Amino acid sequence: MHVLVVEDDQAIASSLTLGLQSAGMTVTHVATGRQAVEESQYDLMLLDIGLPDFDGFEVCRRVRLTSQVPIIMLTARADEIDRVFGLESGADDYVAKPFGLRELIARIRAVTRRLTPQESATSTTVIGDLTIDSATRRVTIAGAEIELTTKEFDLLEYLTREPGVVYRRNDILETVWDTEWYGPTKTLDAHIAALRKKLGHPEWVIAIRGVGFRFEMTS
Repeated sequence: MHVLVVEDDQAIASSLTLGLQSAGMTVTHVATGRQAVEESQYDLMLLDIGLPDFDGFEVCRRVRLTSQVPIIMLTARADEIDRVFGLESGADDYVAKPFGLRELIARIRAVTRRLTPQESATSTTVIGDLTIDSATRRVTIAGAEIELTTKEFDLLEYLTREPGVVYRRNDILETVWDTEWYGPTKTLDAHIAALRKKLGHPEWVIAIRGVGFRFEMTS
C-alpha cells in the first residue's frame, strides 16, 4: 500500500514514515496542502488539518472533486464539531493526536478493508426513494445521487440490511470498521451525523439510547 502523508511537522512526518514503512507500506511525504492536491499516485492519504497554506478540510474537499481515495485526518482538535466537519469534507476517518502507531495502522487497515465490493446476486437495495447499489457503490434518493465517503456508504449499507432492526454500537463498529475494533466509539457518532446530513432525512437513522441505531424510512 502506498500512503501519502500530508504533515508539516517534520518530526511527526519522519516518525510516521518510519512506522508505516516498518509495517510494509510505501510512504510519500509532502508538507503543504497544495502539494497534497497535486499528488495522484497513492492508495490512502493521512492528512493533518493544520497546514501552512490551506487547512486539511480544504485539501479534502479539493481531492474529493476528482478522487474517492481513502482519507484519514490527523488532528489535535477533539471537538465533535471538528470531527463532523472533517467527515462532511470527505474524510473517511480521523485520528486524534497523540496516537499510537498500532492504532493508526489498525485504522488504515479498517478503512481499506471494505473498499472492494463483494459480488452478490442482489447488489441493489431499494427502500422507498432510496437506492443503494453495492456493485457500483452509488446511492440515490429519488434519482438524485448522494455523494458518500467510503465509511458512510459502508455504514448506510449495513444499517439498511434489515430496516427497523436495531444494530448495537459495538456490532456496527466491529462490522463496518474492524473485526478487532478497540478505538473510541465517538467516531461512529460523527459518521452518523454526517450521514444524516447528506441523506437530507436525519429521521431515517434513529438512535436508540444506550443501545445503537436503526434505519427506518418514516417519511
